[in-house]
Order: sequence, then C-alpha cells, then structure tokens
Amino acid sequence: MTGVIWFVQVVHYPLFSRVGSEAFKDYEALHTTLTTSVVIVPMLIELLTALWLCFERPHAVSAVEAIVGLVMLSLIWLSTALLQVPKHTQLSYGFNAAVHQSLVATNWLRTVLWSLRSVWLSWLMLKMVR
Repeated sequence: MTGVIWFVQVVHYPLFSRVGSEAFKDYEALHTTLTTSVVIVPMLIELLTALWLCFERPHAVSAVEAIVGLVMLSLIWLSTALLQVPKHTQLSYGFNAAVHQSLVATNWLRTVLWSLRSVWLSWLMLKMVR
C-alpha cells in the first residue's frame, strides 16, 4: 500500500485538476470504483495481519511493537474515513479546486503514515530474521 499511496499522492491526485469540468464527475465516479476495487483486498489483508500480529506474535516482536503497527494502520483508516472519503464525496458532484487542494494536502497524512508503517514493519522483520 505504501507504493500505491505514493503514486496516488504524487501522480494521481495532482492530475485531477487536469481532467476538465465536463468530464470530472464521470471521472471521479470511475476513479472511486476502480481504486476501491484495487485497494480493498490489500487493505483488508493488511488489517487482518496487523490484528493477527497483536495476538499471534513472533518471539522477536513485543506486544507494544505490534500495537504500534496497529495504531498506525488505525490512523490510516480513520484518515481515509474522516478526511479522504468525504472529500471524494464532495468531488463526486463536480470538480472543486479548494476540495481538491484539501484532498491532496490531507492525503499526506496517509502517505507519511503508510511510509512510517513500512519502515516499522521492515524493522520488525529484520528483528525476526536476526
């Protein structure tokens, strides 16, 4: 998901402003449908594995370390539900430059959190391999 969010943040969301007013409503509807179909399974797997790690930890992973990863993921899901989804809902009625700018700005939270989570999980995997 880290690679997906960086693509969305740096390429996909900024290009929303280039779609044009006439086509934007249909573009946003298609974007929402297609993006959801691509990310829903990986996001659910990520959630399930984060929960699983809290209950069935490898010996090298402490409870606190597992919970930190789950908290990061929870913040990502909260950001999605409370910030990005409402902005996409607003954009579904047509392009709005202020909403678009807010979407790009608030999406940095998910981008940073997913990046930190990847570093965190890489560190945990390195601990397990040692």
